[in-house]
Amino acid sequence: MLLAIAAALAAGCATSPTLDTQERLALYREHAGAPVPSFRLERMTGTQNWTPLGDQALAVWSSASRGHLLELVNRCPAMSSASGIAITNRGGQVTARVDAVMPRTATGLVAVGSGTCRIDSIRPLDGRSLRDAKRELREADIVERSDGG
Repeated sequence: MLLAIAAALAAGCATSPTLDTQERLALYREHAGAPVPSFRLERMTGTQNWTPLGDQALAVWSSASRGHLLELVNRCPAMSSASGIAITNRGGQVTARVDAVMPRTATGLVAVGSGTCRIDSIRPLDGRSLRDAKRELREADIVERSDGG
């Protein structure tokens, strides 16, 4: 399975300078650990950085090398246009199948039609290996050699 994903990513990168949503999600899944029941929000930083990965997944980062892949129970169409998110929690603990992601508009309001974007699974991310993999996937130009050299 991982070989098929890697081949698809390599083929996609050969023809396109950026990964599409499905390729990005596959890359994040490849660098995610086993599912965990919950994770603790980093309250000291005051905010969580996040990366949208389509309308059914996102990555939440507490530091450049530490994050979690959150996959949602259902599609969450408002995720693609959200300028921010809120994550429900209890005492800073986010729990799979209990808590939800709420997409927010630029004004900070919950996006209309977002419904309940309940979290289905939580998987820790290896930010360093993910960054390295993205770096390796950069596109290279192929240039024909002239007859002179």
